[in-house]
Amino acid sequence: MSPTAPKEIICRTPQSDVRIRSFCTPKEVRRCSLNGEFGNYANYKSLYTKRETLEKFAGQSDANVVLALIDNSRIIGFGVLAYPESGERWAELGSQVMMEVKAIEVARSWRKAQIASSILKMVVDHPLIEDKVAYMVGYSWTWDLEGTQKTGREYRNILIRLFESCGFQEYRTNEPNICLKSENVFMCRIGKNISEMILSRFKWLRFGLSPWTWANGGQTG
Repeated sequence: MSPTAPKEIICRTPQSDVRIRSFCTPKEVRRCSLNGEFGNYANYKSLYTKRETLEKFAGQSDANVVLALIDNSRIIGFGVLAYPESGERWAELGSQVMMEVKAIEVARSWRKAQIASSILKMVVDHPLIEDKVAYMVGYSWTWDLEGTQKTGREYRNILIRLFESCGFQEYRTNEPNICLKSENVFMCRIGKNISEMILSRFKWLRFGLSPWTWANGGQTG
């Protein structure tokens, strides 16, 4: 669990004031409830439909779970920054070098309140952000195209603009899941303290290669 002190802002919206709080602890998450709009629809399923998933992330080292709350305890939006799972390609760059923006989601009836951009800013407002390669993977099959009334290409462009506003840029990769559909997108924010060596390794890794491991039996140095 991150010892980082949480930050909090208030977003004024026509519906209600929304409290956006970063670095929520498992205990804080446990006191909250997810808005019922985070669920299963005919052509869309919310990334996380159980509060316990957010609670689990909140307990991980260096993770940043951001909640958008109304009535003090009802979650109408959330964001998660955490390390990739061991075995994922992006974990191969080195121990705790890359961190993934695993989710930025807002309940359907709140999406016109521009809460997502505030959540993302709070997600990347992390004391270690300049020491990390932060990344996001946008898979078109996880997008609520029906609820937003957007095409896959339009939704992709919205995501790109959102993440560009926080210093991310699009990168090419041959990662198979990302390459499945042309609408999918891979974006990264390179921290100012990332070394040239890590940058070089990242370039190789994006295309499934890790030559720095070849001389020592596949172990990262």
